[in-house]
Amino acid sequence: MTAHTTNGRRVVATIGLTLDGCYQGPGGRWDHEPIASYARNSDVAGDQMMQAIQAATTVVLGRVNAEHFFEVWPPVIDMEDADPRDQAYARWLVSAEKVVLSGTLTEFPWEGSRVVNAPATDVIADLKTSGEGDILVSHSASVIKALLSADAIDRLNLIITPELVGGRYRLFDEALPASKWNLITHQTENQGVIALTYDRVPGAVRPAL
Repeated sequence: MTAHTTNGRRVVATIGLTLDGCYQGPGGRWDHEPIASYARNSDVAGDQMMQAIQAATTVVLGRVNAEHFFEVWPPVIDMEDADPRDQAYARWLVSAEKVVLSGTLTEFPWEGSRVVNAPATDVIADLKTSGEGDILVSHSASVIKALLSADAIDRLNLIITPELVGGRYRLFDEALPASKWNLITHQTENQGVIALTYDRVPGAVRPAL
């Protein structure tokens, strides 16, 4: 399956990574501090988050991320001291179509959500055949990795934090298909965080060595 159809629905993946390409610290699934400790106070991360939801109408989440998002984000809407960008993102999540990928759940308590037990590539292909707006895959590493392997992502939003963690939870596997990407935007701030947005070059691959 290729992501580069002409029906107008882009697949946009957003994720935070350490300098050595890890999406979690060496502590495992819940060790988010090498990324979250920077991103939660980052203007460039907040700005990128706002950019990502401007044209998006659907969010695709893995089960673990969906459960975390459901717990964390809706209360942000009514927090008096919350960053307005966080509140806007929370409101968007509440109103957006939410597709939760899970092989164990049959339903999810978040209004506007539905559970799908199918490979990520099949789910994305189905979403691209109908509806309007971007399809945002938000910080769900397992889903993003599967879509990268299938060349099924149109835009990559990356937040890079200035830490080397040496963990095994890396986004970019050695077996990924060759591809080329255009840098669309980049922002940096003095704590060393970099926000990068890349668009996939349709049909372009690196020449063989």
